[in-house]
Amino acid sequence: MDNYQAILDFFSNADKPVSAGQVAEATGIDRKEVDKIMKKLKAEEKIVSPKRCYWEIKK
Repeated sequence: MDNYQAILDFFSNADKPVSAGQVAEATGIDRKEVDKIMKKLKAEEKIVSPKRCYWEIKK
């Protein structure tokens, strides 16, 4: 599984909004790579931010 799909799956399974640091820690993916993929997910409108610095899958 590639990093993009791993991060998307993590957001799909998260029961609450999470920060980029939490995503990096939980998936074992480098933080810079997480930031890059999250930027892409934001542009695709697949994740949204309910509060500052925390993200969740768009429902």
